[in-house]
Amino acid sequence: MLNTIITGSGHFLPERIVKNSDFLNYEFYDEAGIRIEKTNQEIIQKFQEITEIEERRYAENNLYTSDIATIAAQRAIEDAGIDKEDLDYVIVANNYGDIDAEHRQVDNMPSIATRVKHKLGIKNNKCRPYDMLFGCPGWIEGIILAHHIFMSGTAKKALIIGADTLSRAVDPHDRTAMIFADGAGAIVLEAKEGTEKMGILSYDTISDSMDEMTYLLNDVSLKSDYEGSKINIKMRGRKVYEYALRKVPALIKRVIDNSGVEFTNINKVLLHQANAKMDYAMVERLHKLYNITDFDHDIAPMTVQKLGNTSVATVPTMYDLIQKKQLGNHEFHSGDHIVLGAVGAGMNINAIVYKMP
Repeated sequence: MLNTIITGSGHFLPERIVKNSDFLNYEFYDEAGIRIEKTNQEIIQKFQEITEIEERRYAENNLYTSDIATIAAQRAIEDAGIDKEDLDYVIVANNYGDIDAEHRQVDNMPSIATRVKHKLGIKNNKCRPYDMLFGCPGWIEGIILAHHIFMSGTAKKALIIGADTLSRAVDPHDRTAMIFADGAGAIVLEAKEGTEKMGILSYDTISDSMDEMTYLLNDVSLKSDYEGSKINIKMRGRKVYEYALRKVPALIKRVIDNSGVEFTNINKVLLHQANAKMDYAMVERLHKLYNITDFDHDIAPMTVQKLGNTSVATVPTMYDLIQKKQLGNHEFHSGDHIVLGAVGAGMNINAIVYKMP
């Protein structure tokens, strides 16, 4: 039988660490455009209580999304031990293309995938570069797309990357700016014949794009005379939180049930992370759907405390850290069943059940 298998992974985290204390001199405004009266110390303390974010990584000014995507991709290619010229697809999940650090100009033509293919030096003109614009679930959706292509028999190897420099797409006068960060993660995905089912066992995606479309979007700064970019992430945190708790656990349960794997045999749940409180709640609700109230919280590793919300890079980075045994005591074993899941702008949700070879 034909299986879709991850054969290599890599990630890139910028060296520049930005701590919560670095926001002490910021001017924060509310949704009405009025400066918040609380001290920044109070604002930051409340922020950390909710999100658990202590620090995040920002890319150096000379690095663009396509640069950090290329670094992660090169590491995945080397890990897989493949010839880059054998790749049929380069799929790059991102949200803002390349953003200039100074002027915050968004540039995505040619596509980020095309730029990555160029920077990797791939000459094969049968290798197709695609950008996946799907919010935070984009990297997982890239895997799902490649899997469909593999099952059609028209391709055998794909490079799936998630990369963003969200620190350049935030409003410095919005408290939510402290959530977002930069990073990149990548995998090599291959179609492999096998005698038993491995790799992707099941998957699903939903998209609610009516009122939900406004939960995450771009808008002007909260500060009326801000002279920076007019393209800034705006997140209606409460709406996102409520939507995620209502929809994500139910979708993940459906994907697990469709995989034929008992929930008690799921070893890890790798979720996109915007804030710790939301992820804890989603994992708890997922267990409750199976009438389980007492469980090992290590089933859902967390990186948001030190890395912030890196959007499409969160899950692939976490996957690679665990695969390389660089995330505490977390590790994968042959035969493990893992869930990859994400929710984000759209609003889009997806999940995959994957069996480690």
